[in-house]
Amino acid sequence: MHNKLDRMKQEYESIPIPDELNQMVNRTIASRRTKIKAMPWLASAAAACILLFVSVNASPAFAKTLSEVPVFGQIVKVITIREYTEQNEKTDVHLETPGIAGTGDPELEQSLNTKYLEENKKLYEGFKDKVAQLEKGGGGHLALESGYEVVTDTDRLLTLSRYVVESAGSSAESRKYDTIDKVNHIVITLPSLFSDDRYIQVISDNIKEQMRQQMKDDPSKVYWVHQPGIEPDIPEDDLFHNIAKDQNFYINRDGKLVISFDEYDVAPGSMGVVEFTIPTQAIQNLLISNKYVQ
Repeated sequence: MHNKLDRMKQEYESIPIPDELNQMVNRTIASRRTKIKAMPWLASAAAACILLFVSVNASPAFAKTLSEVPVFGQIVKVITIREYTEQNEKTDVHLETPGIAGTGDPELEQSLNTKYLEENKKLYEGFKDKVAQLEKGGGGHLALESGYEVVTDTDRLLTLSRYVVESAGSSAESRKYDTIDKVNHIVITLPSLFSDDRYIQVISDNIKEQMRQQMKDDPSKVYWVHQPGIEPDIPEDDLFHNIAKDQNFYINRDGKLVISFDEYDVAPGSMGVVEFTIPTQAIQNLLISNKYVQ
């Protein structure tokens, strides 16, 4: 098993990188060293991104594959820059890493694509540790899947969702989102939408109201939230109280703010990943502008 896992890691990180591409990446990283602390793996990951984009012109078959990928806003493309699959009697791994191209901002693309590669690298290394623990415990089966999807594409905004599903008897899904302003070449954060931190409590209160109403309308839905007059059957600390300052979110095609929670964050696993669309009127007074949220 250990030999297989070591081979998986070697194959996952074995993309050859020409010298001229390494030089290009090193120059880019050197120019940004005052902003970020460069790591050797990030340099090779960034070079892998550049190598992939260069190879489009060199490989007709690969170019045909990319031609079938939807083009967003006539410019931006979301493509798979690395994919890895391994199956055996104890593990099932499928890692699919997205990449963004055509934004008109190579620095933004390199930053995002390197982040996505690093996410899956850490994900794989964590999985390897869990497999080692599983072997010590006498057996079992572990599965790991990562992938992505575009959830919003407008003339101004592109939201890319990356999902991870880990299975060990039962499964748990988590998601991360990047919402990109394609015009100004920036990644939008939740705090950047608001004038101050009051949005945390306002959004949290709105979500609690939605949870209670959903459970009233549909008894099959369950959220871990306090209900007036009802004694909770889980510890108070496990109830939902407030969103995080940097809570997972995206802006949908209608310009509405959507708050997302991973599986088991605020509800039983049977509820899966749950989302709440926040009425704009509830947060209007706190928004810096309606450029993104309408």
